[in-house]
Amino acid sequence: MLMREFAPGLRASAVGLGTWAIGGWMWGGTDDAAAEDSIRAGLDAGITLIDTAPAYGLGHAEEVVGRALKGRRDQAVIATKCGLVWHDQRGPYYFSQGGLPVHRDLSPAAIRHEVEASLQRLQTDRIDLYITHWQDPSTPIPETVDTLRALQAEGKILAFAASNTTPDDLAAYRACGGIAAVQEEYSMLQRRIETTHLPFCRENGIAVMGYSVLGLGLLSGGITADRVFSGDDQRREDPRFSPENRARVDGLMQTIRPIAAQHAASPSQVVIAWTLAQPGLTFALCGARNPAQAIENAAAGRLRLSAAETEAISRAIDQHLIATAV
Repeated sequence: MLMREFAPGLRASAVGLGTWAIGGWMWGGTDDAAAEDSIRAGLDAGITLIDTAPAYGLGHAEEVVGRALKGRRDQAVIATKCGLVWHDQRGPYYFSQGGLPVHRDLSPAAIRHEVEASLQRLQTDRIDLYITHWQDPSTPIPETVDTLRALQAEGKILAFAASNTTPDDLAAYRACGGIAAVQEEYSMLQRRIETTHLPFCRENGIAVMGYSVLGLGLLSGGITADRVFSGDDQRREDPRFSPENRARVDGLMQTIRPIAAQHAASPSQVVIAWTLAQPGLTFALCGARNPAQAIENAAAGRLRLSAAETEAISRAIDQHLIATAV
């Protein structure tokens, strides 16, 4: 398994297990037993990075992670988040979940409330990487960082990061010092950070965690043109899952599938390996809702594409996706 570093002494598998879908919300529900088995199977296959958040099912994903890691806590690097709260309404309203309004709040009081709740749900005494989930314009970033530094000094978190940031947000975190990583959406379908965050983070020694690297499953190679999404599954209304865009992705897969066959790998494994080969992209977060998916994702951390294969895939992306504005 390819291992990479957040900070001195804090290393994790380059392929991480994301738990947004495990929370159930916006994914058409979840199977807790399968989710726990997925996390354990990922650990067995070499995935040590587990990424979660309170907002994934109003604490549900964290509870699942806590149960799955019982007796195996020291084998995992846990990343969880703060900044989306439903216990108070101080910050800007963001969305509602389960009938409760969720607000962006990165004030000191909110962060301290959240860290204690997360520690309890995760059944642990520390959080390895604590991430500000969505930025709160009502709280100055230096004030947020001061609180995160205090939590570090207390041993409740080992390192901190920021997610869903603008370039100005990222520069402000960097100016305060101590930030270990940023977490941003990145995939063959969404490459905007290539001209903003990736160069900045390479220059400043900040790790980059890409989320949704399989494009909500669209890049897995397994979603057919006739696949129907039900319930509250966000993909029902996502324009990326239109028949036209699915056809474009299938065009890209015509390049990826032969490369996968050469490596005795799956298309999704090649997608993950290509992602990890991009300059400055440190970690790739991939969801898994059953053990087979977790094991498949983990194997991508052992797949090495040649420079020629990586370039061929990049040309195909430009041809089928970027040029057609997916």
